[in-house]
Amino acid sequence: MAKKTRLLFISRAYPPILGGIEMQNFGIAKALSEITPTKIIANKYGKKFLPVFLPWIILKSLFILPNYDVVLFGDGVLAPVGIFLKCFYPKKKFLSIVHGLDITFAHKKSLLGKIYRAINIPALKKLDKLIMVGNETINQAIKFDIPKEKCVFIPNGLDLSQKVKLSERKELADLLKIDLANKKIIFRGGRFVKHKGLEWFIRNVMPKLPENYILVAAGGVVANKTVGDENYYPKCLKAIKDLKLENRIKLFPNLAESKMLILFNTVDIYISPNIKVPGSMEGFGITAIEGGGCGRVVLASNLEGLKDAIIDGKNGFLVEPGNANAWTMKIKELLEDDSFRADFGKKAQTFVIENFAWEKISRKYLEEIEKTLC
Repeated sequence: MAKKTRLLFISRAYPPILGGIEMQNFGIAKALSEITPTKIIANKYGKKFLPVFLPWIILKSLFILPNYDVVLFGDGVLAPVGIFLKCFYPKKKFLSIVHGLDITFAHKKSLLGKIYRAINIPALKKLDKLIMVGNETINQAIKFDIPKEKCVFIPNGLDLSQKVKLSERKELADLLKIDLANKKIIFRGGRFVKHKGLEWFIRNVMPKLPENYILVAAGGVVANKTVGDENYYPKCLKAIKDLKLENRIKLFPNLAESKMLILFNTVDIYISPNIKVPGSMEGFGITAIEGGGCGRVVLASNLEGLKDAIIDGKNGFLVEPGNANAWTMKIKELLEDDSFRADFGKKAQTFVIENFAWEKISRKYLEEIEKTLC
């Protein structure tokens, strides 16, 4: 019987803190631990704990690395840690998952952006393999002279048992505090940042849609002092006020997961209307996968990582980014055909199960990890 690969997984962003990287790291770590011996070292206390976490994982790893074959980092921020450890264990293999922001942050003109570009990008180049969450992430990495041969695309996964919830339309009405008779609900989940396209959608698409079409958006509000994307929640509120759409748009910042599940499982369609923003990008688009997994029809911009998440006609439909008329026509077409949405939603859910379940994704990870040991 072949000896199983012993894996050390290190994550700086992990639940109970909620976020895209946190949930992705949790999902892949859990799935890998079910198919190969895996030790998980994770920061569960958020960014404020990083000054303590980083030196601690370096010291801990120095002592326990002899017990493991491969180190996998949860994102590119930890790449310099890998280079440091490689000095002591040159025969060990060091890999990193790379998200969109792991590359685009190097475009930031701030001091931290310059430091990241000078330290993290060279560190990523020296790791043994980079598992990219999207093909566009690979394209952007190549622009920084990261060798293409070190990059491999593996999509993010999903645990549908944690997302699919039998919910009644009444629960949605109670959450929104409106009468849903003759109403069609459009849902957008994700952080309130510019490239997610929510403000653009509010200003350019919502005025073109019928009065009985209601937009609901829920997700994380970015801290004003963050080093990443700008907080666009206030600008979304202003757009609603400017257009007098208060009765047709509901925003829920930092909504509890239990209520997010009600939305994912009861709304009429899910949208990801992302727009192109220089210096930022959608690495993959996990919420679009979640929408299809919950049996919703998903509309997503034909842009960046969303093209990897949504396969047109299989688990959703791709729409030209920034084309308000195209978005308006497609939304009307779908919301006027209840039967089609019900049938397509079932097909989309099956497609997600067959292609994005963590069980399948983790085996792709393990295959690439083991290739580095050959």
